[in-house]
Amino acid sequence: MGHLTVADLMTPSVISVQRGTTFKEIARLLSESDVTAVPVVDEGGRPVGVVSEADLLRNRSTGGARDAGALMSHPAVTAEPRWNVVHAARVMEEHRVKRLPVVDAAGRLVGVLSRSDLVQVFLRRDRAIQEEIVEEVVTRTLRLSPSSVNVEVSEGLVTLSGAVHSPDTVPLLLRLCQSVDGVVDVVDHLSHETPAEDARPGTAPTTAGKEEGTSTHTEWGSCHECGPAPPPLPPGGVIRRGTPGRRGRASAPRAAPSGPGPRSGAGPRPPRVPPAQGAFVASRGSRARGGW
Repeated sequence: MGHLTVADLMTPSVISVQRGTTFKEIARLLSESDVTAVPVVDEGGRPVGVVSEADLLRNRSTGGARDAGALMSHPAVTAEPRWNVVHAARVMEEHRVKRLPVVDAAGRLVGVLSRSDLVQVFLRRDRAIQEEIVEEVVTRTLRLSPSSVNVEVSEGLVTLSGAVHSPDTVPLLLRLCQSVDGVVDVVDHLSHETPAEDARPGTAPTTAGKEEGTSTHTEWGSCHECGPAPPPLPPGGVIRRGTPGRRGRASAPRAAPSGPGPRSGAGPRPPRVPPAQGAFVASRGSRARGGW
């Protein structure tokens, strides 16, 4: 994306004066040439100052200046032919001048750039402005699809609409369009696409990939898949039930081991109650002492 240069807009036919040019001769040149200022050059053609209509009028109140050397504003603020118009306009604004003598590589006067020359930029055709924005700004610089951004230009007013992927692209696009030669202003009707958000913590887990007949729960709970929750475990262990004894009778639970062992994870068991002193227990096929 390139701008017009000083060489494209400057006035090459330059009227200049030297230090010894008289007050009256300068006034005559300004009137005949229909210009508001003339550069003052030395013997080598290098600008050393500028005499303007304001300088002549100022001397009417102060007096004392009779030639260009005494009337001129110096040193001369100059421009180069390769400068773009944006840089030239910035220099004019910084130094508060209305014109810039243009010099070549040797410093010799080759033209003059005035504010009226810069105004020519805004006479650029709307079609040319639109083509530069689409081809240079949207496609080549930002690498966006031309179909994603709609560019309309009317009397130098650029209107942008469509959608871009990143919100950071919008201000950059506006700034680049504003810098295109001939653009008066830019109207922003752009939007940016927001990517889908990932699942946040606390949302229900997905059951994707779940096989039929299996549960997705990782903790015990009661639901329509798992049914009611099992009873809670006692401290330290596993519930161990008595095993069937002889002739279908349930054997008494064994006493819990006193020390840690392979059953250390089991819960506490009730202690075995010893028989009373002097009592006898009947065994199979015998009678208890003392008769029946």
